[in-house]
Amino acid sequence: MKFRLLAGVSALLAVAELSACSSGSGDAGSAGGGKTAIDVWLMRDSVSAAFQKDFETGFEAAHPDIDVRIQIQEWDGIGEKVTAALASNDAPDVIETGNTQVAQFAQSGGLLDLSDKVGALGGRDWLKGLAEPGAWEGRQYGIPYYAANRVVIYRKDLFEKAGVDAARIKTRDQWIAATKTLDKGSRQGIYLPGQNWYAYAGFVWDEGGDLATESNGTWKGSLDSPEALRALAFYKKLQALGEGPKDSDEAQPPQAEVMAKGQVAQLISTPGGAGVVTQSNPELKGKLGFFPIPGKTADTPGAVFTGGSDLVIPTVSQHHDAAFTFVEELTGDTWQRKLAVAMSYVPNKTTLAGAVAGDPGASAMAAGAAVGHATPNTPGWAAVEAKNPIKDFLTAVLTGGDPTSKAAEASEAITDAMKSGS
Repeated sequence: MKFRLLAGVSALLAVAELSACSSGSGDAGSAGGGKTAIDVWLMRDSVSAAFQKDFETGFEAAHPDIDVRIQIQEWDGIGEKVTAALASNDAPDVIETGNTQVAQFAQSGGLLDLSDKVGALGGRDWLKGLAEPGAWEGRQYGIPYYAANRVVIYRKDLFEKAGVDAARIKTRDQWIAATKTLDKGSRQGIYLPGQNWYAYAGFVWDEGGDLATESNGTWKGSLDSPEALRALAFYKKLQALGEGPKDSDEAQPPQAEVMAKGQVAQLISTPGGAGVVTQSNPELKGKLGFFPIPGKTADTPGAVFTGGSDLVIPTVSQHHDAAFTFVEELTGDTWQRKLAVAMSYVPNKTTLAGAVAGDPGASAMAAGAAVGHATPNTPGWAAVEAKNPIKDFLTAVLTGGDPTSKAAEASEAITDAMKSGS
């Protein structure tokens, strides 16, 4: 899910792949000179080459007894690769994993229980959307690393022509009113593809519902709940204020390219999408702004899906103490502030949101991340995303299907998928 969230964000800095021995090599754990060598898997676009070099230098200066060997991994196929590593005797010592993948790996018994470290790591201030999926059956296995989520990207020039002040849009009702004003003639008030289920999920959470619920150990889809149906009504109203296709998602066609080519006043995307827009149409440079997805009331931004990563330590690692020292440093306040500035990510704690105050896109993300959520915390959810009946459900309703009956069908499909994937 992490790589889907950030896919297409070409503005991110390229990451240098450093040559490193695998943890299964003959000298695993020994760096010479009495040092302990630890192997770390970080993901593509998690860090820039400059940040990686800065962190390694600082870490090894502070901990001269530990030699860090970072390997950059690709998101494509990483789930299978981590699963295989955890089942082997030569897993790396620290692994970055998508926040919603932790439950799947923890269920296998391959992750070290870090529950007793939460207090020392400042866990009470962790972003909910990172911390909750990092736990499994009441135990903490994943330590929040960084977050990224969706915001509203808007055309400043089109807002100005329509007499709309983005700074005054704080509630969903105000958002609808402004979008109606913007949706005139050839100008789309918003480009919202019908199958943008991440946006829909946020509206469900705003209403107090969820995509699936658990009772006595059994998970069931809940798109037919009153809360989810209210969210659907809002989604349908918003989606109608533009010409987004009802039968595809934000990748088909790439929504940033649609905004670059036409009179699209708004879209919902990670801030990096703005870079794709201006890359496609340089004339829009300086004309794009950001604001958090509005909530039901002015005092709370809209709920968002919190994408991002956690750090985990495999049980089979022979260097738990050194591995934890690495995790403690990279997720600690000092390096979190530096990472946020370097990569325009949201730090792992609500108390660190000020680190991105000078970055309009990241600042808008941080506001939403404070009330962010993750998908249902069950290993079976991966099967839901593989089939994704939520997308088909949204298309069915937007093309005239009965919301109540279609929601019941989708909930049943989610239930069946979670059973098959558990």
